[in-house]
Amino acid sequence: MIFGYSRNSKSDDQSVRLQLQAFKNANVEKIFHETASGGRWNRPVLHKMLDQLREGDIIIVWKLDRLSRSLKDLLIIMERIDQARAGFKSLTEAIDTTTSAGRMMMQMVGSFAEFEREMIRERTKAGLEAAKAEGRIGGRKQKLKEDQRKDIIENILSDRKTAAQMARLYDVSEATISRVMAKNRQHII
Repeated sequence: MIFGYSRNSKSDDQSVRLQLQAFKNANVEKIFHETASGGRWNRPVLHKMLDQLREGDIIIVWKLDRLSRSLKDLLIIMERIDQARAGFKSLTEAIDTTTSAGRMMMQMVGSFAEFEREMIRERTKAGLEAAKAEGRIGGRKQKLKEDQRKDIIENILSDRKTAAQMARLYDVSEATISRVMAKNRQHII
C-alpha cells in the first residue's frame, strides 16, 4: 500500500492542495492528514500511520519537512519505517529508500546527524568541566534558602506543622518538603 502523509501547521489550504495534488500524481492509495507543528513528536495521525505499516508499504511525503522539522525525530521515524520493512519517498527532495541510492542518502543523513549529536555532547562535556574548574555547579537554583530548610525541619520534627502546611507556607510542592526531610535524615544517621 502507498500511504501519503500531509501536514500543515495552520489552516493553509494552498499548501494542503499542493500536497494532495502531488499525492494524486504519485498514485497514493491512502492519505493521512494532520494539522500540527512539525517540531512536535506528539502527532496522533503520524503515529497511527506508522502503526499500520507493513512490509512493502511506502510512505510518501511532499517535502521532508512535512514529516518532521526535527532531525532527531526524522531519524526515529525513518528507523520505524525501516523496521517495518517499508519504504519512504520524499517527492520534492527526490529521496527514495526503495532504491539503493536512496538508502545510501538516508544513511549519509543519519551519519551527519550522529556526528552532530556527538559534537554537541563533546561541547557540553567541555563546558561542564570548565564551569566545574571555575567552582560553578550545575543544576537548578534551589527554591529554599538554608534558614527556610531549617525552619521546615524544626516545625515538622516538633509536630507544630505538617509537611503540607510547610509546603503551602513556602509555596513549594510537598515533594520538595519530603526531599528536605530525607536529606536531614541522611545527615542525622
